[in-house]
Amino acid sequence: MSPETVTAPAATTKAGPTGERSQARARAARNHKLLVYGSRAALLVGLLALWEGLARAAVIDPFNFSMPSKIWDQITQWALNGTPQGTLWEQVWYTLYEALLGWVIGVIGGVVLGIALGRVRFLADVLGPYIKVLNALPRIVLAPIFLIWFGLGPASKVASAVVLVFFPVFFNAFQGAREVDRNLVANSRILGASNRQVTLQVVIPSATSWIFTSLHVSFGFALIGAIVGEYIGATKGLGLLVSASQGTFNAAGVYAAMVILAVVALLAEGLLAFLERRLFRWKPADSGADR
Repeated sequence: MSPETVTAPAATTKAGPTGERSQARARAARNHKLLVYGSRAALLVGLLALWEGLARAAVIDPFNFSMPSKIWDQITQWALNGTPQGTLWEQVWYTLYEALLGWVIGVIGGVVLGIALGRVRFLADVLGPYIKVLNALPRIVLAPIFLIWFGLGPASKVASAVVLVFFPVFFNAFQGAREVDRNLVANSRILGASNRQVTLQVVIPSATSWIFTSLHVSFGFALIGAIVGEYIGATKGLGLLVSASQGTFNAAGVYAAMVILAVVALLAEGLLAFLERRLFRWKPADSGADR
């Protein structure tokens, strides 16, 4: 009897249980995901049904609290017939444009300054107190100042978004640059890497996970900055829809604009999560998921 004939069944027997365990874990993960999504949908439907029922039974005032059916009718009306300020898609795009531009500027500024101060201690010592003072300011109240400076156009909303995005990104980038493994930096120095090479090839890749963590939160802040700016004064945008609906005591319109804004924020969050998974394939899965 040849050695191949003897060892083949043993290898098959060893691989069989491993494959079965992998399939079982995959089925368990799939079932858990379906259970989570189903529970989320059931919770949402239950809350909407409860809201609708309480409003129709006059337990809560439908004039002030509206009801899901009226909110849906308002969204449908805006989508089909437009808003007093123009088409609904124009309002969505206007707000999204302001938020995206403010987000990009805030992220770039936060990453560049955060990495710079994390790498150069002298800059951190000089600029640190000023950044702490600016961070302590209630940034939402800057929106009226930006409105005075830049007018009713998109510039004032972009500025509001920038100041809300900059600080969370800056502090994460700064901390990420400070948390780089010193052994990696030392080994790079030994191999003859310059300061620029260490920053680009060691520090920034190491800080990327810190930066991406802040991106999830910061885009929501960018939307808040754009909405607040539009609410105070604008010619277009979802914030203006909220302000106009409030001025006419149209509770359904206020909630409808908030629903549209929530959908935009969820889509942006999903896109960021997808990009993070693509960029960080090397990261191990969350250990808590197997518990």
